[in-house]
Amino acid sequence: MCDTCGCNVTPGNEHLVAAGGHLARTGGGHESVEVLKGLLDANDHQALHNREHFDRHGVVAINLMSSPGSGKTSLLEATIDAIGADRRIAVIEGDLETENDAARIRAKGVDAIQISTGTACHLDAHMVHTALHELDLDAVDIVFIENVGNLVCPASFDLGQHVNVALLSTPEGDDKPAKYPVMFRAADLVLITKADLLSVLDDFSPDAATDCVRRLASDAPVMTVSSRSGTGLDAWLEWVGSRA
Repeated sequence: MCDTCGCNVTPGNEHLVAAGGHLARTGGGHESVEVLKGLLDANDHQALHNREHFDRHGVVAINLMSSPGSGKTSLLEATIDAIGADRRIAVIEGDLETENDAARIRAKGVDAIQISTGTACHLDAHMVHTALHELDLDAVDIVFIENVGNLVCPASFDLGQHVNVALLSTPEGDDKPAKYPVMFRAADLVLITKADLLSVLDDFSPDAATDCVRRLASDAPVMTVSSRSGTGLDAWLEWVGSRA
């Protein structure tokens, strides 16, 4: 997707293709047209550095991916309320514009670094690296990265995280893992969110959604949660705690 829509060039990596950047010209001295491979290689190199940085400070990085409105920020708020006194949490927020979600996290007394991606529909490792300079990782146990709401591009960019969590909200339909396999195949955990709506949206089947995940040859756990009612949050918190 990103090689056709142009969003592979982000505020974090545009210096690589700008005049003077090492991807601005080909080896023959001509201006580069096909830069996607080079950008992805550079992203992976930066992601490795980010992961080493997290590891050096003993921090677990969890990347949250989903469509817009699936409940990522609400899940983080509920998580902070539940374990914020025991685990030191920080959040990196990704959105095209606004600091709305970061403000919600800060209201919980947790550091939140907002990344505004402009036209880019995903975070990349360079943007996360910049955000890390604003965090005291020695004072953090877990960094949650709330990726830009998008079911396609975020799965293609390593950020240096340790695990991926894909959220699927009940209003979206239980066939989304089949329609967007790259993201759900990359997930270490799938959360079916807004479970309090299951009694209303009786056309959503958690079993069918799980079957779609399994058809991707994924054995990732699938949990059903509601940040509003608290249903399933204990299992989610136990999963997080097992990694931090």
